[in-house]
Amino acid sequence: MIPVRSDVRVWLASGHTDMRKGMGGLARLVQEGLGRDPFAGDVFVFRGRNGSLIKALWHDGIGLSLYAKRLERGRFIWPSTMGGVVHLSGGQMSYLLEGIDWRNPQQSWRPARAG
Repeated sequence: MIPVRSDVRVWLASGHTDMRKGMGGLARLVQEGLGRDPFAGDVFVFRGRNGSLIKALWHDGIGLSLYAKRLERGRFIWPSTMGGVVHLSGGQMSYLLEGIDWRNPQQSWRPARAG
């Protein structure tokens, strides 16, 4: 898990991104494509074409970090809008990283009370 503070803003870059890009390419994409500052402390998350790989770019005040996660099964849930960014809360990002539908998380079962 990325060790971010609860007040950090998380942005999903809608659509898909070329996952061959590294820190420099993604930072340039944040600046030019999304119109935001990649060094402001926000987390920017990008998804590859097939949906099983995401990369997160984050500047923690000391340096720029690039995190990647690939799901062995399933795909990351991504917004269907094209162009721009979508804001997530820290909790929604946690769901996203686990491969859970962050838009409408549902508890699939509740343990029975021991009686």
